[in-house]
Amino acid sequence: MCTSQHLWIGCRGPYSPSLPLTLLLLPLFLLFTMPQLAQGAITIPKQYMFQNIKKPPTLTNVPTSFTAFFHEDINLTCEATGNPTPSFRWEKDGKNFELNTTGSGTIKAIKEEPLESYAGHYRCYASNTLGTAVTQTVKVIVEPQPSVNQQSKLDMKVYEGQSIILTCNPPESSIPPTIYWMHVGMKHINQSDRVMTGLDGNLYFANVLETDGKAQYLCTAQYTKAMTVLLDTFVQLKVLQSNDVIHGKKPQLLSPTGSHTLVQTLRGQNVTLECIPKGLPTPKVEWQKINDHLSDLRAELKKHNRWLYFESITEDDDGEYRCRASNTHGHTTHTFTVTVQAAPYWLKVPQDLMYTPGETVRLDCLAKGNPEPIITWSINGQRLENVDDDPRRTVTSSALILRDVEVTDTAVYQCEATNKHGSILLNIKLLVVELPPEILSSDGVVYKVFENGDIQMHCESFGSPRPHIKWERDDKVSLIPDPRVSLLTNGTIELENVTHIDSGVYFCSVKQTNISITANLEVFNRTVILTGPKDVHVVRGSAALLHCLFYKDSRLHDYKVEWRRNGHKLLESSRDDKYTVFDNNTLEVANVQSDDTANYSCEVHTKPLGSVSATGSITAVASPDPPSSLSLSDIEDHSVTLSWIPGPSHNSPITEFIVEAQEEPQSVEPQTVKGKHKWQKKKVVPGDFNHLQLILQPFCIFRFRVIAVNAIGRSDPSEPTEYQKTEPAAPSENPTGVRSNSTDPGTLIVTWDKMENRLHNGPNFQYKVYWREAQEENRSWNYDFVKSPPFQINNTGTYTPFEIKVQAVNSVGEGLSPEPQIGHSGEDKPEEAPTGVSCVVTKSTVRVTWNEAQRVRGQLLGYKIYIRRLGPVSARVRRSLIKHHHKEERDRMGHQKLREDDRWVVEVHGTNTSKELTDLRLFSQYELWVTAFNKKGESPPSKLQTFNTPEGVPGPPGSLRFESPTNTSLTLYWTPPLEINGKLVGYMVQYQQEVKSHNRLLRMQEIKDPNKNDITLKDLDPSSYYIFKVMARTAAGDGPPITERGATMLEGAPPSNITIVSSNTSFNLSWVPGERERNHGFHIHYIRKSVGGQWEESEVVNSSQGFYSMTGLQTGTQYHLKIVYGNDTHWQHEISTKGPGVCAEICKIRILFKNVKNER
Repeated sequence: MCTSQHLWIGCRGPYSPSLPLTLLLLPLFLLFTMPQLAQGAITIPKQYMFQNIKKPPTLTNVPTSFTAFFHEDINLTCEATGNPTPSFRWEKDGKNFELNTTGSGTIKAIKEEPLESYAGHYRCYASNTLGTAVTQTVKVIVEPQPSVNQQSKLDMKVYEGQSIILTCNPPESSIPPTIYWMHVGMKHINQSDRVMTGLDGNLYFANVLETDGKAQYLCTAQYTKAMTVLLDTFVQLKVLQSNDVIHGKKPQLLSPTGSHTLVQTLRGQNVTLECIPKGLPTPKVEWQKINDHLSDLRAELKKHNRWLYFESITEDDDGEYRCRASNTHGHTTHTFTVTVQAAPYWLKVPQDLMYTPGETVRLDCLAKGNPEPIITWSINGQRLENVDDDPRRTVTSSALILRDVEVTDTAVYQCEATNKHGSILLNIKLLVVELPPEILSSDGVVYKVFENGDIQMHCESFGSPRPHIKWERDDKVSLIPDPRVSLLTNGTIELENVTHIDSGVYFCSVKQTNISITANLEVFNRTVILTGPKDVHVVRGSAALLHCLFYKDSRLHDYKVEWRRNGHKLLESSRDDKYTVFDNNTLEVANVQSDDTANYSCEVHTKPLGSVSATGSITAVASPDPPSSLSLSDIEDHSVTLSWIPGPSHNSPITEFIVEAQEEPQSVEPQTVKGKHKWQKKKVVPGDFNHLQLILQPFCIFRFRVIAVNAIGRSDPSEPTEYQKTEPAAPSENPTGVRSNSTDPGTLIVTWDKMENRLHNGPNFQYKVYWREAQEENRSWNYDFVKSPPFQINNTGTYTPFEIKVQAVNSVGEGLSPEPQIGHSGEDKPEEAPTGVSCVVTKSTVRVTWNEAQRVRGQLLGYKIYIRRLGPVSARVRRSLIKHHHKEERDRMGHQKLREDDRWVVEVHGTNTSKELTDLRLFSQYELWVTAFNKKGESPPSKLQTFNTPEGVPGPPGSLRFESPTNTSLTLYWTPPLEINGKLVGYMVQYQQEVKSHNRLLRMQEIKDPNKNDITLKDLDPSSYYIFKVMARTAAGDGPPITERGATMLEGAPPSNITIVSSNTSFNLSWVPGERERNHGFHIHYIRKSVGGQWEESEVVNSSQGFYSMTGLQTGTQYHLKIVYGNDTHWQHEISTKGPGVCAEICKIRILFKNVKNER
């Protein structure tokens, strides 16, 4: 049932008319007329309208003890609030101070009064008609400004290595001064473990160095409150040389003296324990708390471990402490006994309270101290023993109790805790009030509830004493004791199981007054969820959809739908996030994981009626957990039964188990198996199995593990079993891959694939090798035993076929009889060179053919063609030269690394006897020969063949560049082609004006001198670009051109479009040089705009460089710059350098300059 837990209650429903009305109203009458028991302190609600409540004084600013050096220091603050406004009076040294003001009680000194007259003990009283608040007694000390009659000047002598103390004795004050030691010149002395200022202000030297005598020492005392700095002592220190320095000195303490110090302090104070040693070398200092660890304390080491500092010390810091000073010559110690007592302090500060007459009040005063403080009470500043006795008042050790309080008991009560270390005082206000009643709940509130729900209607009231209220219906019928009705002590009425007939107006009023409010009750049809979220199983990684379709009363417009996960609200998010709520209130959970398994609730909230909800769930389906408790049973020679316990399936049934094994021969120790060999699948069994019988390999060490599988995936592997050994047996297999691998003539090498150790099946494993010639099948087998492959047989001839086989054996027996294979003895190089080599040339391709090789003496792998370019074709190459080359190449047949383009080798694999060689260079002489090869090597070379390639067109010239001697002429320079491919007979030069609209006439000039590499072209149009082509020529024709675009160069001029960047002392000028202009030299003229400036000019600047920096200028100065061309100003501009009074931005200005009026 949907209920509202906090809004309203109503009354009216079926009742028996036969009951007397007075009997029905009796419980209500008794409820509202019974005497109210004391409920303790009251608090005035914020909405209570009666504001003019009288209150006793409350101190807001109280005085503290201080020392005064001037009249301005006298400032005894005493401020308080209250209603009526408090008045103030002061006591000084127990007597009235003649001050009685309203509004402020602060005392300031009168300059005409002697300052000494303000010294004493003060207490302030703030009073109004309801009571008196009292401050704690404070002390005012009056002192004159500190001064010294005459500065002490001392001359001191000390031997090097000895210790010394420079004393400083400034005037005493209640506020101790801060001591500083300085050199003359007011430079502070560097503090170190050797030289430091102690707590007493003296300067301590653990040992003196010669350099200490080169400075003078000055002691200054700073009295901050007195605004005074005194120069107390001036010391001139003279250090005398000593031979004792090399001997060193055992540590002793300069401060403190003796072996023990008693330190008594109070809780909350800052305490410093000091140990300043002397000695040579400088001792180091260590601290220890006896019977404890210093690291566990709050103490802090300072001043190079010379100080042990306690900030706000507590009783826990009480105890014995030891400092130990040591160097290479010994050590010394000092013990401190720290005793921590405490001035009184509050354990709990009571609150100011307000009560209704007739109640019992307890004022607590919980204080602590060491020794235990004495508690005293006062009322309005008068000690309790000086006030009339009251039988309603009781005083205990820590409380004051008042029974049956009255308005006249309103007062300020003082609790004071005192011991020998001081006292503390606390003002506690007790306010007993009578206040008129008010109804605090709002009038005309509309309460809404679902039918059959529960509701509360509020009528909160306040007054002193507590008001009595009553409820009625709009027909003036009192609320009856219906079982559905409950009346609460705070005036709220609660109605259960509301129906539509309960709708209407209700009245709440304060008895015996005309104060009342109304409440309106509306009853709505209940909200119902029609289709709520279901229980769904979702594969991990996919999305889940949960629906929420509901009905609500059409009068309810303020509603919202919330989704919760295990009771926690889900925030609406974008489609890319985990949770998405669509417009139809469907929830999508994306990428479901195991941690998304939960209950999901759809809640429909209809304000302010409450909510209804429906709950479904998402179950993430995942891979199973690994099996556990693996065990081995029924262990026989070569079999075993493996059992296991399945792990949780994560809501998806286990479909199968994968049994994996890890095995190794018994010759390998089990500890070396782990991590060395991979796990291998042994068998797969159905998911309802939990055991399996396994057949094992003989003479091996095994262990097993199991993997569970469901529809989602595999589990992690289980923990493996212990290792299991099997008995040996004869080999069940023979080696595979039996073959010959012979390398040398006359030998047969038999090899095979080595068997895995796990297949040896027993100890003393070896191989039995059989062989016989293939042509002698009736001949008996030869055999021998070996531990591993290969096996060599000698005197077998060259490339002779053999039958071979290999059998596995061990100490138990032999394997099955193997099938024989064919192998060969070793090969030798081919004995004969290829014959019938011929060449057919077509342009840059030659086709080479030859006869099949004979007497190969092994397996023919192919042929090698050796080819070499002898150079270009020349009629002067003699036949004898060819013969010379023939002999030279035959001598170098074995050379493998031939130069590219000059010589190379082409391999032809298999039995092919022809090959085309392409990409030969034209107009060249070549020679070649052919060899056959097998695994052992190459045959002798064939007879040398020579051939020539025909002449061809040349390649393009190597380069092309221009020079422009005039505006209408260009000189072209080129280099010969890299590939001439024949005899060069000249060049062809072509050029054509570049015009976009139509083609222009192509001009050509022929050069018949092949040694000429330049030409000058005249009568060119200076306003146009040209396309230039140069082609080399042989008897075969023109080769491809080299092409460039170019134009003649124009007369240069200074730039007229300049960008300037200004800095403090320079200008950076930049421009874009003309693409076709010749270089032009010019000067930049400049003058300062200030008085006395004169024209200056720069060095010569080239127009082609595009940049120039003018340096050496004055900061923050305006300049006039110009360039003169001919007799006219070609360009000018004014600009300032950066600096004071000048804009700090980068002045980057593009200036369009006026055209020169006079033509160049």
